[in-house]
Amino acid sequence: MRALSIVNPAGSRIASGRKTIEVRRWRPDLPPGEDLLIVENGRFLMEDGDEDPDGRVVAIVRVGAVRPWTADDLEASCATGFEAGWLAWELYDVRPVTSATPVLAARRLYDLTLPADARIGAALESPWPARR
Repeated sequence: MRALSIVNPAGSRIASGRKTIEVRRWRPDLPPGEDLLIVENGRFLMEDGDEDPDGRVVAIVRVGAVRPWTADDLEASCATGFEAGWLAWELYDVRPVTSATPVLAARRLYDLTLPADARIGAALESPWPARR
């Protein structure tokens, strides 16, 4: 499964439904409707090749529209300030995941197998329309 690492507490905010927009400078290379595993880790991965072996899976999501991020998106992205030039990834079909198994957190999108002990919860209500 494709995975995206997100620094704590943003991953948990996605899993709880509080954060419905992820903000990045790049567009994800995902087919419409593909599941994306959210991995929360404890530090920013700044350089190509940076990894953190102590990540934890927190959610499975789908990415809908990818569009310019606006100041109106601050609350949905749980951001404290706005800077033009970023992209807003609208997250929908959010399913919380729990697992006691540490997983690898890496930069950008990467492949990761869902841990065997992972438990997937029911989808949360989303402000974004489902994209199929």
